[in-house]
Amino acid sequence: MTKFFSNILLAFLGIRQIMLTFTIINGPGSMAVSKRSKKDPVILITNDDGVMAPGILNLAEAVKDLGKIIIVAPDKPQSGMGHAITIGSPLRLQQVHLIDGAEAWSCSGTPVDCVKLAVDKILHGKPDICLSGINHGPNHSINVIYSGTMSAASEASIESIPSIGFSLLDYSMEADFSAARKYARIIVERILRKKQDKHLCLNVNFPAVDESLISGIKVCRQAYAKYEEDFDERKDPTGKKYYWLTGAFVNFDKGKDTDVWALNNNYVSVVPVQFDLTNYEQKTKLEKTFKL
Repeated sequence: MTKFFSNILLAFLGIRQIMLTFTIINGPGSMAVSKRSKKDPVILITNDDGVMAPGILNLAEAVKDLGKIIIVAPDKPQSGMGHAITIGSPLRLQQVHLIDGAEAWSCSGTPVDCVKLAVDKILHGKPDICLSGINHGPNHSINVIYSGTMSAASEASIESIPSIGFSLLDYSMEADFSAARKYARIIVERILRKKQDKHLCLNVNFPAVDESLISGIKVCRQAYAKYEEDFDERKDPTGKKYYWLTGAFVNFDKGKDTDVWALNNNYVSVVPVQFDLTNYEQKTKLEKTFKL
């Protein structure tokens, strides 16, 4: 198995072990949440690594004084879930304690389920902004398609909630989030300063370097890159075949305006994304092709 997919597996197992330690509080209203002004923005936080992953705790700590914090995140790792929703089984919510001054819930569903339930059953309305992450591992380039982190942000955008997905290029459970925390706060503060487009959705990635080495923040485009995938074939004790997904990340894009280039040069990459998947260039060409 390649280093990349090995890292994903190790991260999954590490987060799963952490998940066994969280404190459950039964029943709504049992959480002590600090009182805030009604004018304070409501900040919904979610992720795909699980409610007790270090990344979401660091994100919550980074922005906890910027508004009323509501955390709704999966009760188990959901990496690579994309925009999946739960339709064949019931969903459950359980209030938990994560950090002082924040209301937190674990959800049995996907990251997208978390956003939907938060809006409908916990907030009974829309938050001012939705933050997703901080993901353990990159969500640059083609990763945005598979990412549960970015799908949660995209779901919020669909619901007319400005959103930001955050990811750190480090799979380790001992990852240093200090630089990511600093720049996540800077980005959230700037977005909250003025009214944003209701469908704003930003894909933010942090290089895994010391804070002193960060070159700055660069708004860029998604790189043309993909995974050259393979499947490692093995056999179980009964002789039946099974497969592990393996592969390598390949960047075909030589541009210096991409997220991959920015991250390779120690910039925090910011890519505006959208849920409208229409290819407008092809649409124009096809209109001519099919013109009667």
